[in-house]
Amino acid sequence: MIDIACRAVLFDMDGVLVDSTKAVAKVWHDWAIEHGFDPVHVSRIAQGRPSITTLRELLPNADHEAENRIVEQREIDSAGGTLACRGAAQLLAMMPPERWMLVTSSTRPLAEARLRAAGLALPANLLTAGDVKVGKPDPEPFLRAAERLGVAPADAIVVEDSPAGIQSGKAAGCRVVAFRTTMPDSVLESAGPDWIVDDCSALLFAGWTATGEMRFLVSAEKSSQLPGAKA
Repeated sequence: MIDIACRAVLFDMDGVLVDSTKAVAKVWHDWAIEHGFDPVHVSRIAQGRPSITTLRELLPNADHEAENRIVEQREIDSAGGTLACRGAAQLLAMMPPERWMLVTSSTRPLAEARLRAAGLALPANLLTAGDVKVGKPDPEPFLRAAERLGVAPADAIVVEDSPAGIQSGKAAGCRVVAFRTTMPDSVLESAGPDWIVDDCSALLFAGWTATGEMRFLVSAEKSSQLPGAKA
């Protein structure tokens, strides 16, 4: 077992707590075809980033706000197929709600639609694309999240599944647990997380340390610790 202590946990949503992979891929696949782009490339670069970031990159001269509303509505319309990731409901139920935050590149309406579809309660603390000026891989989302929870970034654990999210967490000064739910280990490792684990089922909330930190035990069979990781 790997023993990790922290004062707060900052969860990404898609690929960490909920599985909307097929729905998201279809939205971006269809959008790419409509605009003459390679759908495989578009689906890959859209992973883990605000949709408007992808739109600005691919359509520099477009009305990005208008285009983003179209993409967002398609994602909301397809949210019904969203499922809870393995172990997510059980892990969240064990944790004190004031000690964790959902930090997503989705908008609030989309995040709420996916959480409801997955059968997960809306969190007490939620930071979405509309709460930041610059999204992942910039560190702003996780810096703001740590500030809202009143903890130093070094005392927070980020849980992510995409390179953009991992890079955002590391740049913010957090330790990062990467889930191998959407990307191969080689891609995750290149982004520099501290640990790579299967999914939420590999994490066990084990109570509190003597100094008031949360303790998590990580199954060694479902995880790997990268060089330099500090529990």
